[in-house]
Amino acid sequence: MIIKNKAAIAKMRTAGHLLAQIMVEIGDSVQEGVNTLYLDEIIEKRMRAAGLRPECKGYAGYQFATCISLNDIIVHGVPSKEVILKSGDFVKIDVVGSYKNYCADITRYFFVGQPNPVAQRMASVAQRALDSAINKIAPGIRLSEISLQIQQVVEQAGFGVVRDFAGHGIGRALHEDPSVPNYVMPGIGPVLVEGMTLAIEPMITERSYQVRVMTDGWTAKTIDGGLAAHVEDTIAVTADGVEILTRLP
Repeated sequence: MIIKNKAAIAKMRTAGHLLAQIMVEIGDSVQEGVNTLYLDEIIEKRMRAAGLRPECKGYAGYQFATCISLNDIIVHGVPSKEVILKSGDFVKIDVVGSYKNYCADITRYFFVGQPNPVAQRMASVAQRALDSAINKIAPGIRLSEISLQIQQVVEQAGFGVVRDFAGHGIGRALHEDPSVPNYVMPGIGPVLVEGMTLAIEPMITERSYQVRVMTDGWTAKTIDGGLAAHVEDTIAVTADGVEILTRLP
């Protein structure tokens, strides 16, 4: 666990606000007939113009600035000219950008054309799980309480909580300790302290929470073809609570 000073958090805040603005702007381009590689290219161009480095590009050999996951893809969907958006698609865009070597991580969801009602409900539940977890964050709270909050909101709504992937610490590196699971694991977990920075990211499924990773080594789908939702913010633990670094003021 790496505690950040005010200067480091200021850089992460800049990265987060720039990413949040790009995610607002990209919404108009998420429409029927557009391919996901085109969306990736637009986002990367805007990131670089804003002074952000796309941290996903080159990470463990990954070749793109974003992960764009449709429908039953939970996370790590690979942008492609062959993946063309159609009405009813449920789109999740995950991107990490760094400003002066400090990262922020964000995921937002979009609906193409006429939304699928189940996808709409899942997105609402994932967002509510994220917001309620963030609202609990403060110094002295155990990380397991954050995980429990996400799990309770999701499971009470009748959806599954993914076990194979988790949120994480973040800072100079995309992934830092601690892991931030979306369900309660054995043990009590670390206590939150001022200066911790975390990526909180509920990943939920329509039915089974089990995952299958495709042959590209990245794309993670639900095992049963059910829909998946994902939303994410980067936060900093403050002296009296929490600051969401990836939402516009």
